[in-house]
Amino acid sequence: MTKAMDRKLIVGLDIGTSKIVAVVGEVLPDGQINVLGVGNHASRGMDKGGVNDLDSVAQSVQRAVDEAEMMADCQVSAVYLAISGRHVRCQNESGMVPINDAEVSQDDVDAVIHTAKSVQIPEGRRILHVLPQEFGIDYQEGIKSPIGMSGVRLTSNVHLVTCANDMARNIIKCVERCDLRADQLIFSALASSYAVLTDDEKELGVCVVDMGAGTMDMAVYTNGALRHTAVIPAAGNQVTSDIAKIFRTPLSHAEEIKTRYACAIKNLVSKEESIEVPSVGGRPSRTMSRHTLAEVVEPRYQELFELVQEELRKSGLEEQIAAGIVLTGGTAQMEGAIQFAEEIFQMPVRLGMPLPVKGLNDYVADPRFATAMGLLHYGKDDSAGRRADRISVGEGVSSLWSKLQSWFKGNF
Repeated sequence: MTKAMDRKLIVGLDIGTSKIVAVVGEVLPDGQINVLGVGNHASRGMDKGGVNDLDSVAQSVQRAVDEAEMMADCQVSAVYLAISGRHVRCQNESGMVPINDAEVSQDDVDAVIHTAKSVQIPEGRRILHVLPQEFGIDYQEGIKSPIGMSGVRLTSNVHLVTCANDMARNIIKCVERCDLRADQLIFSALASSYAVLTDDEKELGVCVVDMGAGTMDMAVYTNGALRHTAVIPAAGNQVTSDIAKIFRTPLSHAEEIKTRYACAIKNLVSKEESIEVPSVGGRPSRTMSRHTLAEVVEPRYQELFELVQEELRKSGLEEQIAAGIVLTGGTAQMEGAIQFAEEIFQMPVRLGMPLPVKGLNDYVADPRFATAMGLLHYGKDDSAGRRADRISVGEGVSSLWSKLQSWFKGNF
C-alpha cells in the first residue's frame, strides 16, 4: 500500500450530520480527476454541522477513510476537510493600494487583497476563505484580471467566509485522532459549487443549496464571483422527525420510509398506494397511506424552501440569479422536490449532480457526494496554485543567482 502523498493523490472528507464520505482522487496529466476510492459510513456524534461527541465522530471518520483506502490501495495522511454549521458567516469587503510601477503586478494584487481582508474579525473567529470578486483600476471597474494593466490606484472587492475557532478546532481534532492532517478547511457550500455548477451559471447568476440532514448550505454567485454564503440550521432531519412522530415509528425506520416512499408534492401520489410502517416497542407493523405520508412531508419542504427564499431576499441578490437555483445533497433527491421548488421560487431549479470524472464516476454521480467531490476539485486547484507558487519562487531565486553571477564576472 502506497502513501497518498507519494502518488500525489487528493483526499476529500465530508463529515456530515447523517453520513461521512471520504473520496480519494488522482489528478491526471490532462487535468481531469480520476476517482480511485470512496468510503461512505453513517455519521455518529454530529448535529447541524457541529461535533457533539469527539470519539464517535472519530470512529465514524476512521471507518469511512479505511474503506476509501482499501478501495484506492493507498494510505491517506492528509485531507481537504469540509465544514458547516450556523457559526459560519460571510461578509463583503474592499481594499485599495497605489500601483507601484504604474503597471499592476502580482505583488500589487496580493497587497490589495491583503488590505481588503485586514478588517476587524470578532474574537474567537477565523477566516476560512478570502475570495476575490473583481478589481478596479482608477475609474475602470469590474476587472477580473488586472495584472499588466496600467494605472495609479488598484481597488478590490472580496468575499470573506469566517467560522468559529472552537468549532473548527473540534472538527479538526476528530480528523487528527485518526492520525490524519487537515490540509485546509473548506466551507461545504463552496465545495459543492465546485462540483455541481458550470462557469456559465456563475456568470449569469445562480444559487446553489446543499440540502443535507442537519443544515442547508447556500452559496450565491453573480458575474462569476461568490457574493453571499449562508447556513440554515434546518434540513432533512426535520422531515424525518415529523414522520417518526406522526407515524409513531423509530427514527431509523422513519428515515428509510422517507428515502423510499416520501414525495414532496401530495398531488403526485395516489391515495390507493399503501406502505408498511414499523411500530415501536415490538408492536406489529401497520399499513398506512403513501398519500398521508406526502401530506406530512409537503409542508416541511415548503418551510425549508421558504427559509432559503428568505435568505435570498436578505442577501439582495434574488433578482440577479438568472440561472436559477441548483439543489444538491441527499434531501434534494426526494421525488417532487425540484418541481415543488420551482413553484415556490418561481424560477428555474435543477438537481445538482457532480460533474463527470474518470474512474468510479458511476459511484459518485450522486447529489449526496456533491460536497466530497467538490473538495477534490477544490484540492486540484489549490495544489496547482501551490505548484505555481513554488515555480515562481524558484524562478525568482534563479534570477537572483544569475544577477549575482553577472556582477561577479563584471567585477572580478
